[in-house]
Amino acid sequence: MATTAAPPAARRPDARNYLGGSFTNDGSRHLDVLDPSDGSVISRVPLSSAGAVDAAVRAGAAAFPAWSATTIKERVQVLYRYRSLLQEHIAELSALITQEHGKVRNEAEAEVLKAIELTEFACSLPQIVTGEVMEVSRGVECRTDRHPLGVVASIVPFNFPLMVPHWTIPNAIALGNCMVLKPSELVPLSAVRVAELLAEAGLPAGVFNVVHGTQEVVEAICDHPGIAAVSFVGSTRVAKIVYRRGTANLKRVLALGGAKNHLIVLPDADPEMTSTNVVASMSGCTGQRCMAASVMVAVGVTDHIVRKMVEHARTIVPGRNLGPVISREARERIERYITDAERAGATVLLDGRNPVVPGREGGFYVGPTILDHVRPDMAIAQEEVFGPVLAIVRAGDVDQALAVENASPYGNAASVFTESGGAARYVTERASAGMVGVNVGVPVPREPFSFGGWNDSKFGVGDITGHGSIELWTQTKKTTTKWNREAGTNWMA
Repeated sequence: MATTAAPPAARRPDARNYLGGSFTNDGSRHLDVLDPSDGSVISRVPLSSAGAVDAAVRAGAAAFPAWSATTIKERVQVLYRYRSLLQEHIAELSALITQEHGKVRNEAEAEVLKAIELTEFACSLPQIVTGEVMEVSRGVECRTDRHPLGVVASIVPFNFPLMVPHWTIPNAIALGNCMVLKPSELVPLSAVRVAELLAEAGLPAGVFNVVHGTQEVVEAICDHPGIAAVSFVGSTRVAKIVYRRGTANLKRVLALGGAKNHLIVLPDADPEMTSTNVVASMSGCTGQRCMAASVMVAVGVTDHIVRKMVEHARTIVPGRNLGPVISREARERIERYITDAERAGATVLLDGRNPVVPGREGGFYVGPTILDHVRPDMAIAQEEVFGPVLAIVRAGDVDQALAVENASPYGNAASVFTESGGAARYVTERASAGMVGVNVGVPVPREPFSFGGWNDSKFGVGDITGHGSIELWTQTKKTTTKWNREAGTNWMA
């Protein structure tokens, strides 16, 4: 992976596995961790073996009896302290995200703030997971309690090194489980810092473990008999593999896959609000998020809105207010989608291919790109591009627009831009997506509302955050009690 200049020496220590409260060297092969803004090597990550997964599970299993026996109110005290540490280290954590992922500073700070919000929800679980008690007949009481599963695992992607791990870590451990985290090998450093801060907050050794690696680690997590549940976030192709392999081994699995989010823009939409929101959705986090707008379905006369979108997008400059994509391979793939669409007849209104960022010539940048008159059958309209690229498909009416959205195999998110409440309701009721928005470019739910899509964007039952995650990480015990002899007997006695 050559750059225009020899990369400097690694600026951070090698990432290490975190097992049973200690950082350990795996002793296996390593992969370079690159700063995507200039292509330089900033660290190395071990490519761990199945043996490291087994060690992490054994550490979690050893910690589980004491941790699960602790009351939930006591467990969340650790998370209260951890939340304060996240707040205290916002600047440091943001800088780390920027270095290993490439996000611009305000996006990195927003990611840390969202991780704090997710931790705050976990701190509220004692008020939420209270169980139920009822006298179901004279002298007979039934109650329900939620119990942890044991050792669970979370496999997370590169695009949000801090936020997405916090979709699972705080809730799973607050509910009494012990966790094995498998970070993306492209961005392993934030996970290392999370382990350090959780230990500083007083989390007992073995409750949280980190195993770095690639496919071998993922397969070991899916296969290990000591892991009770697995969450996954990544591409649909891999989500299907993880879901099938994990459930074949009798685990609970919730696997979130890719997305192809459609924004339906009606002629009456407010031009300024719509254009700014669509562009922000398309280009925010360099388009490397599953909630990014990737297809805009323009209904009827909307050229005035499209022109404003191009104007706004021109103010987004790589290296200034737009970060790089994660790798050279990602940049080449994104630019290939653009080129293929242009050759197939799409009109390039704004071209972000081959930008030059002075002083960062070795970086993996793609500028904001807008293509018009894209046909629904083009690859760029069907497949997840994961870059700052917007494909505009034209539709004659709202039903035609919905037909385009409904035809997508994905079902993560969809939005409609309009000033008509009736039209908005018509679209939100018929869009085939788990998260929908009205005049919102990124319709991601905030806590305590849960995150999760439909169709090929999610495999498994429930959602990964908020109230929806409680079922994933717990099992329900039902207790029926009779102390009153006078309650008599019945067919259940």
